[in-house]
Amino acid sequence: MRRINFAAPALLLMAGCSMAPPLHIPATPMAEDYKYGALWRNAAPADRQPRGQWWRDFDDPVLDDLIARADVDSPSLAAAVARLDRAQAETRLAGADLAPTLDGQMALSRERLSAGRPIGPGVPVTADQYILGGALNYEIDLWGRVRHSVRASEADAAVEAASLASVRLSLHGALADAYFQLRGLDREGALLRRTVDAYEASDALIRIRHEGSIASGVDRSRSQTQLANAQALFRQIAARRATLENRIATLTGMMPGQFAITPADSIAALPAIAPGLPSTLLERRPDIAGAQRRLIAANARIGVAKAARFPRIDLALAGGFQASGAPLISAPTGYWALGPLSAVLNLFDGGRQRARVAVSEAEYNILAANYRETVLNAFQEVEDSLASNAALAAEEADRQRAAQAAARGEELALDRYRDGAADYLEVVTAQTAALAAQQAFITVQTARRRAAITLVRALGGGAQDGAAPALR
Repeated sequence: MRRINFAAPALLLMAGCSMAPPLHIPATPMAEDYKYGALWRNAAPADRQPRGQWWRDFDDPVLDDLIARADVDSPSLAAAVARLDRAQAETRLAGADLAPTLDGQMALSRERLSAGRPIGPGVPVTADQYILGGALNYEIDLWGRVRHSVRASEADAAVEAASLASVRLSLHGALADAYFQLRGLDREGALLRRTVDAYEASDALIRIRHEGSIASGVDRSRSQTQLANAQALFRQIAARRATLENRIATLTGMMPGQFAITPADSIAALPAIAPGLPSTLLERRPDIAGAQRRLIAANARIGVAKAARFPRIDLALAGGFQASGAPLISAPTGYWALGPLSAVLNLFDGGRQRARVAVSEAEYNILAANYRETVLNAFQEVEDSLASNAALAAEEADRQRAAQAAARGEELALDRYRDGAADYLEVVTAQTAALAAQQAFITVQTARRRAAITLVRALGGGAQDGAAPALR
């Protein structure tokens, strides 16, 4: 009767075994209606989608140039690229275990065999030996240890890719934020220069009137105090601007002492939020994608830990030529060896393997909770940003009206003082109110641009067509 060998089919069947549990991505509760006009939806991470050059929608060539410099010279970005390169190399390293190893061997030796050797004639023999061959070794991955290790390494590399995208987005956002703060200080500095000029003119008028005994010494003191305070504020703005300029230099990878941005009394364009745009949140947020891929890697490592409890089976194959002289390569001098086919199973380890599985499962549960927290935080950041943008838009309109009214009040107070219908205290009060209102208007305009950047970062980038999100 013919005997049937079930060994090969069994090995092939077992090679498809997987020790990892089914991957489960925690669900995030979804509501039908959201505040601030956001239209949310469930979406799969798609952090490899282009985020667009969202900063170009602010229409500021200086900002464009700074971000281009940062992409080339930023140390933090270079480090993130290097981490990604390392993770990809580690993935290739893990994948190499799926293939057998092949080693070549070449050996030359000359030896003298003793006359007292146990085998062979009892005379001494001196002989040369030449060996040319190779050896192949292969782990039969029955339990998926190698496959799960590769899967975990691939997920780790994807985490680093998401981290790179996150670093790049954070770098661009931080640079744009610092730049708009600096431009806000430029506008405030220009306002204070004009204010100092106006106060100097007023102080000159008060001095003349005081010398003519028309204005009192109190008016003269008030005028000098007002002027000195404005000059002090101007110098304070200069110091804050220098700090921001140094920060921008560092972000772009340049030495602060060799970097400068020419002051400009201008304001960047402000981009509108398109309804439904927040639905892209889960698709491109690199932190969400990274959290999910960490979960995938942890799930694969559970499989690695479980597979370690089963025997490791290795197969060896060797062959080549061995001779004591010419010819070396010929049929009679050939040799080969199949095996050993070895299986190693740990019988007792004090519970180490079970503990490693428990550790892997606990790590997975931790990352699952972190993933859900990351998603919830992302929703909060976008909701917060939408609320902030809506409030700042209304505040800007109010601040503009207040600044215009305060400017008119300052003009009227000066006219009344010149006509002798009011004392200088009324002028000082009006000037103080006008300066504060104008500073508040500049501050809220700067805050709106910073809020637009915050929204871009919360959404994981600009619109998919390359534009910045529109702010309603």
